[in-house]
Amino acid sequence: AHGAVSEPVARAMAAGAILHAPVQLTVAVTGVAGPTGGSADKPVGTVWFGWATPAGSFTEHQRFDGDRAAVRAATVRHALAGLLQRLP
Repeated sequence: AHGAVSEPVARAMAAGAILHAPVQLTVAVTGVAGPTGGSADKPVGTVWFGWATPAGSFTEHQRFDGDRAAVRAATVRHALAGLLQRLP
């Protein structure tokens, strides 16, 4: 109903990982890195993030500019920054 690049998918991926792995923190990303695949609703650079802990999950939406490599690099930086913020 929402498509692969969406808040529910990012949340479900992060929450699923925390349930099935012996870890305390997970991150999941889903997005459109380009150069093709974007749409009016989800343009290239659209990324949804999901982080999960045993206490719950968190999501965030970002839009990054640049080519495929730039979008991917910005995605990794943001995902890791989110992990660091949520460390106990």
